Amino acid sequence: MGFPKDFMWGAASAAYQVEGAYREDGKGPGIWDMASREPGHIAFGESGNIGCDHYHHFKEDVALMKEMGLKYYRFSISWPRVMPGGTGSVNEKGFDFYSALVDELIANGIEPLVTLFHWNYPYELQKKGGWLNDESPEWFAEYVGQVVDRLSDRVKYWITINEPQVFLGLGYGTGEFPPFCKASLTEQFQVVHHVLLAHGKAVQVIRSRAKVKPVIGMAPTGPCFTPRDNTPEALEEARCASFDFHKDSALFSNSLFGDPVFLGDYPDRAYEIFEDAPDIIKPGDLSLIAQSLDFYGVNIYESKAVKKEGTYPSNCYIGCPKTNMGWPIVPESLYYGPKFLYERYHKPILITENGMAGHDFVYLDGKVHDPYRIDFLNRYLLQLKKAVEDGVEVIGYMQWSVMDNFEWANGYDKRFGLIYVDYVTGERKLKDSAYWYKEVIKRNGENL
Repeated sequence: MGFPKDFMWGAASAAYQVEGAYREDGKGPGIWDMASREPGHIAFGESGNIGCDHYHHFKEDVALMKEMGLKYYRFSISWPRVMPGGTGSVNEKGFDFYSALVDELIANGIEPLVTLFHWNYPYELQKKGGWLNDESPEWFAEYVGQVVDRLSDRVKYWITINEPQVFLGLGYGTGEFPPFCKASLTEQFQVVHHVLLAHGKAVQVIRSRAKVKPVIGMAPTGPCFTPRDNTPEALEEARCASFDFHKDSALFSNSLFGDPVFLGDYPDRAYEIFEDAPDIIKPGDLSLIAQSLDFYGVNIYESKAVKKEGTYPSNCYIGCPKTNMGWPIVPESLYYGPKFLYERYHKPILITENGMAGHDFVYLDGKVHDPYRIDFLNRYLLQLKKAVEDGVEVIGYMQWSVMDNFEWANGYDKRFGLIYVDYVTGERKLKDSAYWYKEVIKRNGENL
């Protein structure tokens, strides 16, 4: 059977990771701009100030996307670039960039897929409390309205929030990411609830103001547990683990974010852990959060272990293959992850990110050979294809990432891209994996 004929093949990026131009043409500061200025937060003291300079090279980059046959390009809008203060004044030069990018994509036969928030929160709003502020959902809705008014005549596909588990879990749980907060349990639930309210308000704004009928989703991540063997007991164990959570893992869970959006209420476990939740949730909040969506976007890179097997977790073993991020290579995660999510939430699945960090460099022949990435993608896509054939409605796959980029706290040391970027000269090169992926797209995965 294979992938459906209208399968969405594409690749993804995020504004702060690729754009650069961090204070050009009226852009305001974001929390990652500010974090990069302080020592100790980013590997090697690096920043996204210049990055891949996509802001100035977007036409060249789109030409490379066309060369590799991409049908879709998932990118994000930088909130502080288009609204420097987060609310109020609009920076038209910032919007001019995104309008020109959308036009360039369409002119090259590539459908834009816009993510509205991918982590670089406006610094001016962070100074007012950020996601802890009760007004934060309204701030986001105002920003979304400005984006929709300017781009929705040409943009059909929208993603509201990317990976709330990561920017909240690391930003307000462990304190590793900006705003570097180790929040109380009450504060943790407040930011979760505000982000979900912001998502709900954003969906309302898109549906009411879009000029082209929109297709809307969200892009969470979350733990993907794979069975330790083929027994029914192991399958049920992995399924339950994928949606359960405890006090120290709550912000990273699937169900804390997925259940209120798709099922209309927080899971019982949330009310056990966050005792103040009933006081924080106001009348009408849950119905606002549970706006109808067209797909469940999900970022999947690895599997989590159900339990320890001796000194190793059950998804690992001595000498097991890992990516350059140190993540075990478990292709079955792209089978069981979509399967479990589809069974619980009954929405079409869009893989919004999947890929691997490799140790890439230019060979003596002037090319970038990355056979490990080709093998990785082949294995994972075979599992995704199996999920489709077993009845999971998967509508598309966005490879992460379209180009090497600033990998947050890891700086530029981890290369995920199909396009190799020389950060010193700015030169781009298509890796072998880009040409391989082109053939996959051309044949709709029949060559896997």
